[in-house]
Amino acid sequence: MSPVPTLVLRQATLRDGRRCDVVISGALVVDVVPAGTGVAEKVVDLAGRLLLPAAAEPHAHLDKAYTWDTIDPPMGDLEAAIVAFHSHQELLESDDTYARAKHAALRLAANGTTAIRSHVNILPGDRPFRGVDAMVRLRNELAGTIHLELVALPPVDMDDAAIGAALDRGLDLVGGAPHLAEDPIADVRRLLAIAAKRGIGADLHTDESLTGPLTITEFARVVMDWPDDRIRTAGHCVRLGTLSEDELAPVIEAIVAAKLGIISLPITNLYLQGWDHPVSMPRGLTALRPLIDAGAMVSGGADNVRDPFNPLGRSDAFETAALLVTAGHTTLEEAWHLVSNGAREVMGLPVADAVPGAAADFLAVDAASLGQAIAEAPADRIVIHAGRVIARSTVTQELFLSSTTDTTGRIDHG
Repeated sequence: MSPVPTLVLRQATLRDGRRCDVVISGALVVDVVPAGTGVAEKVVDLAGRLLLPAAAEPHAHLDKAYTWDTIDPPMGDLEAAIVAFHSHQELLESDDTYARAKHAALRLAANGTTAIRSHVNILPGDRPFRGVDAMVRLRNELAGTIHLELVALPPVDMDDAAIGAALDRGLDLVGGAPHLAEDPIADVRRLLAIAAKRGIGADLHTDESLTGPLTITEFARVVMDWPDDRIRTAGHCVRLGTLSEDELAPVIEAIVAAKLGIISLPITNLYLQGWDHPVSMPRGLTALRPLIDAGAMVSGGADNVRDPFNPLGRSDAFETAALLVTAGHTTLEEAWHLVSNGAREVMGLPVADAVPGAAADFLAVDAASLGQAIAEAPADRIVIHAGRVIARSTVTQELFLSSTTDTTGRIDHG
């Protein structure tokens, strides 16, 4: 006998305009039926809200979040941001890191992001793992509310033993920024060898500049024979956006063959790149259109939030999607895919959608279409993770019209 469904999302509007009920059992969608006909233990009335696959954040730095005001860094490029953050690293404490990271994670969750992958700095000095321990503590606390993955982010000169010790404390993936090393190609090989020896995946900051060496082809070559289910992800990849078509074609061919996931990070890279171009400033993004058209595994993320690498950021996938449309020239559907199921694919997570068998991770918003949702980022939201409502936001706006009309305009989004 089949188990009784646990939740019905009633009167959902799908992206194609259909009105329906989405029936959920546990963490999976089991049926999509005509509106008003679904039966389950619990009903959440969406009242016609647009139902989208929940967002996922494939590249965050929760441990750095909200340090901009404390550090008070100069506005500037990647090198300036690195210098500013490094000057502050010794002052970071575990409890403060935990509190800031938790605030950032919960803002993401409230806005509709149900899965996060965060890089975690291994710090200098005699207490290198205080950030690592804070993030592992946070992951354990939020289990069941948010899917949180943690990536070791060592300084470029950190030895293998220290990276291994950080992984032993509970981190999931090997990370790093080999393009900043004295020998970038050798550092790519070194970091990937640590991952291979442990049988775990890797997520590397890759070619995060408009000029300089191209390491992604070596990344693709090394992971070509990795098992299909082992994570291999390249974040930023800004350098790809500067290559000619002839230079880019074999690189993308290698990326696709290696099943290497690419993460575009528009807000941070648009901020950090191009400071030395007073005119004709480049966009500072990876080669999104050629990658998408070639069938590469591509996603979009927000990266930093209010730290030296990005003074802004709303922890909202609609912000990232809007930038992918305006700066990356994706379509609306492509943009939402990149921040939802594209991001989930890069993270090794199953598809979330209103189809039987899919993961029951959703974001319901007060919008009539995907275009309106991305453009307006409605504050009225219901967030579902693994078949459970984890957040609900309602907003009431009052407009006080001209005194000559003696009327009040009220817009109730709840």
